Amino acid sequence: MTALHTLSNPVAATISPDALRATARRRGQLKGRQPDDAAREQVRALIGPGPHRRDRLIELLHLLNDAHRGLHEAHLVALAAELRLSMAEVFEVASFYHHFQILGDGDRAPDITVRVCDGLSCAMAGAQALLDKLPAILGREVRVIPAPCVGRCEQAPVAVVGQAPVLRADTATVQSACAEGTVQHPAARVDAVFDPAASAPCAITRSLEDVSPATVGYPAYRARGGYALAAAVVNGEEDTEAVLKAMKDSGLRGLGGAGFPAGRKWRIVRDQPAPRLMAVNIDEGEPGTFKDRTYLERDAHRFLEGLLIAAQVVGIASVYVYLRDEYHGARAILQQALAELVADPPCPLPAIELRRGAGAYICGEESAMIESIEGKRGEPRLRPPYIAQVGLFGRPTLEHNFETLYWVRDIVQRGPAWFSGFGRHGRKGLRSFSVSGRVREPGVKLVPAGITLRELVNEYCGGMAEGHTLYGYLPGGASGGILPARMADVPLDFDTLQPHGSFIGSAAVVVLGQHDRARDAALNAMRFFEHESCGQCTPCRVGTGKAATLMEADVWDAGTLDDLATVMIDASICGLGQAAPNPMRSVMKYFAHEVEGAK
Repeated sequence: MTALHTLSNPVAATISPDALRATARRRGQLKGRQPDDAAREQVRALIGPGPHRRDRLIELLHLLNDAHRGLHEAHLVALAAELRLSMAEVFEVASFYHHFQILGDGDRAPDITVRVCDGLSCAMAGAQALLDKLPAILGREVRVIPAPCVGRCEQAPVAVVGQAPVLRADTATVQSACAEGTVQHPAARVDAVFDPAASAPCAITRSLEDVSPATVGYPAYRARGGYALAAAVVNGEEDTEAVLKAMKDSGLRGLGGAGFPAGRKWRIVRDQPAPRLMAVNIDEGEPGTFKDRTYLERDAHRFLEGLLIAAQVVGIASVYVYLRDEYHGARAILQQALAELVADPPCPLPAIELRRGAGAYICGEESAMIESIEGKRGEPRLRPPYIAQVGLFGRPTLEHNFETLYWVRDIVQRGPAWFSGFGRHGRKGLRSFSVSGRVREPGVKLVPAGITLRELVNEYCGGMAEGHTLYGYLPGGASGGILPARMADVPLDFDTLQPHGSFIGSAAVVVLGQHDRARDAALNAMRFFEHESCGQCTPCRVGTGKAATLMEADVWDAGTLDDLATVMIDASICGLGQAAPNPMRSVMKYFAHEVEGAK
């Protein structure tokens, strides 16, 4: 510092050289609260010495949350320092996801957290009674909270003790699970799956107990010819253009809800500049949906082979598999399958990372999922650009859901005519329906595309449950609207339901009986959307809450609700806000007698 500068700056003139050096050192630190040594050591013991990639922030938060049953502020400060991030960045991510519990330094974490699913199927099976009774039974040391659909609708009502589901739960079974501290993960329930040795869908089991073992292991899968096709594609023995043509000619469309033609998507991304990435969406959060979990628990390697084929044909450098946090048991199965594959690879493999969701329905939207994989809040991106051009880490990205990749091997091996040869009522292909509600035999049903609700219930579900007659149904989960019994003969497929104000989406069918009310189902869906809105855009954030409040009235204000629906559909950024009004509008159109005053 020059004498002239010192004299012209009276404040600087009063600071000693040692203080100036200390100030310079502090400039290398993050602003705000600094981590204490004990917290930093605890964090390092869990996450390792580093350096740590920014995009792994959510994975690291999970390590802390699992170990300490919550996220203490001192640990968040230490984690921010380890990642060289501001505390604000870490806190905004941690506070966005439902499965992270942020605790003050003096707060005590609950001994156990019990989540009771209050999705529609569980609500119909008595979830509210569980929520009302469990706090008094379990005591103050156990946190009991409602949770959105956990993806086990065929086994409703479901409570999740820690990370283990209690199926067809009652107060006694939940209390027992809490006392024991551990719950065995159930085997997959597979009511109708495709048998690779057959040429048509077939029913395999009718109960949980019939499935043993549930998972096809690596040796058994390889013994049946598994990964031979993937190896042929990777090693250049199978023409990639022929694979692309088979995918296109099969008519396979994305089975996560959007229904974009799979073969066309592959070609679009392949034509983009390298490096190209793949993001696999197993954040199966649409209420009423559980097909991906069922297939994953049954045959994870069939999915992985489809993933390898897609990666080779499209020219993928790295693959990121995003699995919802509710599927704790399925994650263990997938981790094991990946370990087996890496230990004894049938061909060169791309880099594959398994990422863990943290309880956010919005991350089922492809761009929100990509934001989450990057370690951020799961907020949808504005489009264009589309993720096929600018996606994960700014690179062209192929996005698929689990089931779409699950069928790749069979389509390529058997030929596109095999897949497109199924169908009813002029439709083509196979559809996996997650069926729950008032039917005798709920579960995953693999059936011809274009089947009607009446055919689905009578031929594959054993008919309606005892004491119930068909009143209505949701053909596509909470997003897909509600149709009355008189429309039970409409083909269920892409493009067939839109004229009726509905859509098939993820093919989650929830069946209502004469003792149920469509208005209750619509209100359940709207409260779900209010809870799960990411809050980024006002029409969705405010509209869902306002609609839910208005829908509680005995007589609905149809004009105001219709105005709200129009604004939400026209101005919301993503499909959550755009689809949220569908059940509400369905009630006003098809079940008006439930919400109108006496005339």
